[in-house]
Amino acid sequence: MSKSKSGAKEKNNMKWWQLSLFGVGCTIGTGFFLGSGLAIKMAGPAILLAFLIAALGTYFVYDALSKMTSQDPLKGGFRSYAKKAYGRWAGFSSGWVYWSSEVLIMGSQLTALSIFSRFWFPNIPLWIFTAIYAVLGLTIILIGVKVLNRLENILAILKISAITMFIVIALLALFGVIEGDRPIQFPNSANEIIPHGTIGLWSAVIFAFYAFGGIEILGLMATKLKDPSEAPKAGKVMLFTLMFIYVLSIGLAVTMVSWNGFNTKESTFVVALKAYHLPFIPHFFNAALIIAGFSTMTASLYGVTSVLETLGEEEDAPACFAKKGKLKVPLWTLIVTMLGITASIVSALVLPDKIYEWVTTAAGLMLLYNWLFILASSRKILELKVKEKIMYTIGALFILIAVSGTLFHDTSRPGFFISLAFIGVIGIITFFLSFKWRKEKRKEKSKSKVLKPWPTA
Repeated sequence: MSKSKSGAKEKNNMKWWQLSLFGVGCTIGTGFFLGSGLAIKMAGPAILLAFLIAALGTYFVYDALSKMTSQDPLKGGFRSYAKKAYGRWAGFSSGWVYWSSEVLIMGSQLTALSIFSRFWFPNIPLWIFTAIYAVLGLTIILIGVKVLNRLENILAILKISAITMFIVIALLALFGVIEGDRPIQFPNSANEIIPHGTIGLWSAVIFAFYAFGGIEILGLMATKLKDPSEAPKAGKVMLFTLMFIYVLSIGLAVTMVSWNGFNTKESTFVVALKAYHLPFIPHFFNAALIIAGFSTMTASLYGVTSVLETLGEEEDAPACFAKKGKLKVPLWTLIVTMLGITASIVSALVLPDKIYEWVTTAAGLMLLYNWLFILASSRKILELKVKEKIMYTIGALFILIAVSGTLFHDTSRPGFFISLAFIGVIGIITFFLSFKWRKEKRKEKSKSKVLKPWPTA
């Protein structure tokens, strides 16, 4: 008994500020460093409004998740709360939607990491880099949560340092301390601030939400807190930190360069500083992109293995996914995740760019559908005050704005319909399994009636 107690203490000793730093580490990724360029081209400087909408929407979702965690810390996080609120079908579908979406996204993350690495080593094939990063990520997960937490904290500091360095250089350029090839051109007309109108801004909101992706993993890690009641505080600090550095850095970037000067192949910050001919900038931000991508990929790996393990524990997946051996992760959970990642990497390398882009867009949308499930679960599990009901309704509205905005953009639109197809397939499987679950429930009820003791006088 003493051993198990000490083991529990070792596992649940995270402080709230460590969770905040972990959240920053697993959130700032290539979705921000690269995705912000595409978002700026769609919305212009008005993208700042999209980031504010995404920050508030994300905060409301995490607030609901953290309050459920502080009230009843469950290992399965968001999917366990869905199950508690709406029944087995909700926990099953939520868990498999999350697992499928993250595995699909990981293929694109590993491919992106390989492309960034070829900036320095152009002759090495992409598959070698993808294999190296995949093995490194799995090794960290196998070593354990403590190492993952420390790594994410270190990488979070490095990523914040990279963005802070950009902010400092940008401010020096704005005040004329550093001179460049072109003058600073402030956007001074409605056409320059919101070049593609409301539709352009609406379409870009989804990319702002992608920059905040990762709160599901934060919810899973919140169970490791020494005091679970501090989960909401950790989320507030993390999200307001992210909102501040995102809005400030993007605001400076769109001040320095016209909205149509950005692209999807270079980091937003490299484009903004290109006129100042600082030779270390491309190398520095390429390293920052690799750090950001590897960090979010490793956090996603922790998320998919944790969810698959709890699916096995709760009989929503084969029991072998929950059987632990000598490794920190159950062997079959590891094997299935590796097979899923391999298939995703092969798809990323073999499929035409547009088709794979549609699939990863669909995967990103599936994560947002889970966010809606988190908000819906909180209404059943928590005794919400009027203020919280309004907050969570606004959060759901912001997510629906982001999802519906994909219908107005040629690249994102197919991804929306593919996401519905994935949801449909998982929904059909859930529907047929529900008959089996009902039979099992009836058997359990009949057994309990048989075993019920006779009343005594």
